[in-house]
Amino acid sequence: MNAAGLPWAARTKDLVGSVIDSSTSLLQRQTHDIVSFAMGSPAAEAVPSEAFSEIYSSVLTSNGAGVFAYGATDGETALRDELLAHLETTPERTSAERLLITSGGMQGLDLAGKLFIDPGDLVIVEAPKYTNGSATLLAYGADIVEAPIDDDGLIVEALPELVRKAGRRPKAIYVIPNFQNPTGTVMSLDRRLLLLALAREWRSVIIDDDPYGILRFDGGNIPGFRELGGGDPLVFSVRTFSNILAPGLRVGWVDADPTVVAKLIDAKQTMDTCTNVPNQLLSAEFLRRGRLEPHLDLLRSEYHTRMRAMHASLEKHFSGLAAWTKPQGGFFLWLTLASPGGT
Repeated sequence: MNAAGLPWAARTKDLVGSVIDSSTSLLQRQTHDIVSFAMGSPAAEAVPSEAFSEIYSSVLTSNGAGVFAYGATDGETALRDELLAHLETTPERTSAERLLITSGGMQGLDLAGKLFIDPGDLVIVEAPKYTNGSATLLAYGADIVEAPIDDDGLIVEALPELVRKAGRRPKAIYVIPNFQNPTGTVMSLDRRLLLLALAREWRSVIIDDDPYGILRFDGGNIPGFRELGGGDPLVFSVRTFSNILAPGLRVGWVDADPTVVAKLIDAKQTMDTCTNVPNQLLSAEFLRRGRLEPHLDLLRSEYHTRMRAMHASLEKHFSGLAAWTKPQGGFFLWLTLASPGGT
């Protein structure tokens, strides 16, 4: 029997994969130097590999074979405690019952789809969008509607008309509010407040994907949905260490209403049982030793330098030929080529 004759599940027609992630395999097969624009990822020199090596050795010595045992589905106590202590120093302070450790931010998005999206449900996403996020929603049968972005992020004012045309309310609204992937824009405070109001009116879940907000190197912070929502169950916040420590760790977290977290644990137990235990303990020890804040300071400085270098190069080579965003943090800058007519 060939593949076409297999008894595929109906959902496989919506599995589109990721062009971005597929590029990783392609790049690994190359033998020459490459500057990749394919995905947002920390530069090799931004990963604290020497500290990891030292800390990992200590973790192995302290925990022995227990490092390689199954862990708690909601996360290792050491990491949960250190993460809660860190968040207590930020506007995103939270409580233990709201916290679930995940296998990176992508698992947080997958869990959101698993809990909230039925086939045919309307989901609003940003355009241009983070294709991995939309691919995850499509895998659960979402009917995607794209909403435009400008310099102040998602144009929330456009959503009521999009919903009217769709003839039904969205089940979820997926946003990257800070230094959006791929444009680098930030959603304004007024739009965040409006989006919260609309979500409450429509009973829509805000999937608040914010992997870059902690990497602000210019301008002032804007309160996030976790802070503005005041614990609203409609706010489902996805966070990750991938973009501040290392993507290969595959360690992230979800902050959600305790009732939601209970369901998340059930869902995660059917996916991977637990997040990688050694890497959770590595992350916990990195936080415990006070390494995170100095590391973040270094990242902000480095990314600010790179942004200025990119802008200087664009001014030199593309002035009059394109327009581009000027991000205040994160990884991304969006360039729009001028049309042949010059507009």
